[in-house]
Amino acid sequence: METEVTVYGPLRSATGDKTVGLEWAGGTVADALAAFVEAYPRAESQLYDGDAVRASVRVSLDGDRAGLKEPVPEGAALAVVPAVQGGSPR
Repeated sequence: METEVTVYGPLRSATGDKTVGLEWAGGTVADALAAFVEAYPRAESQLYDGDAVRASVRVSLDGDRAGLKEPVPEGAALAVVPAVQGGSPR
């Protein structure tokens, strides 16, 4: 199935565009992230810590925040905000 994925922050350097089409077998949000990293390997360091999705990664499914186990329906749109690192306390 094809899913539209909008990315933010440093993920744009991995995809070359803000919004990309992702061809994948379908499944859950976690499956979509795995397929996304397979298609755009440079995104892995922003999304994963080892084999696990980083806790600070945020995914929206059709505009609503989504958990990793949520199914992604045909024609749905995903937005992915990578892990935020760095900064200094104020």
